[in-house]
Amino acid sequence: QVQLVESGGGLVQPGGSLRLSCATSGSFFSINSMGWYRQAPGKERELVAHTTSGGSTNYADSVKDRFTISRDNAKGIVNLQMNSLRPEDTAVYYCNVKYLSIIRRYTEVWGQGTLVTVSS
Repeated sequence: QVQLVESGGGLVQPGGSLRLSCATSGSFFSINSMGWYRQAPGKERELVAHTTSGGSTNYADSVKDRFTISRDNAKGIVNLQMNSLRPEDTAVYYCNVKYLSIIRRYTEVWGQGTLVTVSS
């Protein structure tokens, strides 16, 4: 079973930066993919950025060239560097990890969410 702990959310002014981190703990066979999603009030949860075990990444169009996802496989950490933040980036951000469990079952786990507020 894998658990996730997120950190790094908060209040930032438009144009500012924040860095989110998500640390994994627990036992697993391998991690397949790690990503960040967000959900704004009254909206559905959407993909922000995603990275696979092979190192490929993809981003939502709205965050391309502003956000960067990175992962430390040895430490089981995925980060999201967010630059040039806009008010429309305000949302609860969730870490998502897909992994193979010890018994080789494909499993998905979500973090508890961290609030990012972009406002002057």
